[in-house]
Order: sequence, then structure tokens, then C-alpha cells
Amino acid sequence: MLEELSLLLATCPDDASREDYHQAIERDNCLGKQTVATRRLSAQRLTELYGLDPGVPLFRVLLRCWYADPAGRPLLAILAAMARDPLLRATADIVLRMQPGEELARQQLTDAVSREAGRRLSESTLDKVVRNAASSWTQSGHLKGRGRKIRQLVIPTPVVTAYALFLGHIVGHRGTGLFRTLWAQALDAPIGKLVDLTVDAKRLGFLDMSQAGGVIDVAFSRLLTEQERRLVNGAD
Repeated sequence: MLEELSLLLATCPDDASREDYHQAIERDNCLGKQTVATRRLSAQRLTELYGLDPGVPLFRVLLRCWYADPAGRPLLAILAAMARDPLLRATADIVLRMQPGEELARQQLTDAVSREAGRRLSESTLDKVVRNAASSWTQSGHLKGRGRKIRQLVIPTPVVTAYALFLGHIVGHRGTGLFRTLWAQALDAPIGKLVDLTVDAKRLGFLDMSQAGGVIDVAFSRLLTEQERRLVNGAD
């Protein structure tokens, strides 16, 4: 839902509240939906994928990155969606293991979603989920083409890298482990390149980083509140 998210965030001010986002979609119809029901469905789905609440760290930090890095928005959106949508996340390994120029085998996506969902999805729903997943990976830039989906490499920015590391951090990864998470893998870059991008992200004020004796420490005190830092560190 990259287009819908882009329209919403272009409509609302950067200090919008949860209520502001929902009113923009449902009352003001900023997404241009034809019925009240589709407006509500769009609001529900965007909330499921991204939070749409500044009180949710994942969304609040996404906003900061979004406004700072327009070129990185497709990757920022897929990273956030991967964090919140287990069915999309289930397809990640299939796409990320593909070599540049390789054609996507749709059945592999179907099998991956089926393993994650079990018997919960009907055949028609499963087919829709797979189509949506393939579309999401195309919008992010990992795939190209309409009928035939071909793998291509994405180019991460420092801000996108900071967000990928942030997502790993809030689920408990630390040190070099931050550069091996699924979010880091989605950046299509070797660890050395990601470290260089992290140094740039530090210069931009998105994180703190230190290196000594081959040990890398990355911290996010600039992005998390004190209470959030306590919660995250308490989960170590």
C-alpha cells in the first residue's frame, strides 16, 4: 500500500495524531476511495501495516525517516510492513535469496504463505495474499515487471539503513547481529557496506555508533523515549 501511505502522509502534517490520520482517510477521503466501506477498510489495513500512531515507535521513527529521505520511501515502507505483517515476512526469504535477473517462481511464494498461515486461508484468499506480496516486493524495488517478476537489487540509503537497524534493535538484536536481521538482508548490501551507511546515518543524527577492536555498538537514544529505551533494554 505504498501509494496509499504516500498520499496519507502527504496530506497530514508531520505532527498528526492517530485521530488525524483516520479522519483524513475516513472523513476527508484523502485516498479517493469510492465508498465509506472502502475508506474504513483502507484505514484498517494501513493501521495493521504501519501503526498510524505516533505512540508506536515503529511508526514514529518511520515518519522521521520518511520526511528525511524521499528516495528511500519504498524501502522504508517494505521494512515497516515486514515488521508487522507475518504473511509478507514469510515471503521475504524467497525474494531475498533470488539472484539478480532471476524470475520469481510464484509457487514458492504460495508455499511460503501456506506454511505460515496453515489452513486458515481459503484458496482464493491465499491467491490474493500471494498477489499482494508480489506487488509489495515490486513496489519496494526488489522485483520488476508486471506479469513476469524479475529480481533486481535495491540501493539502500543511510536513513533506510538506520531504520532497518532500528527494527532489529527493538526486537532484541545488538552489535553485529543488527546487520544480519531480515531487515538488514532486505537492503541487498554486504555487511561492510551497511557499516559504512551506518556511519553516514550517525552523521545525519539518526543513531549513535562506535567501533573498537572489531566490535560494533549501535544505539538509538535519539529515536526512543526514555521509557521505550527501558522497555527495549529490559527485553535483552
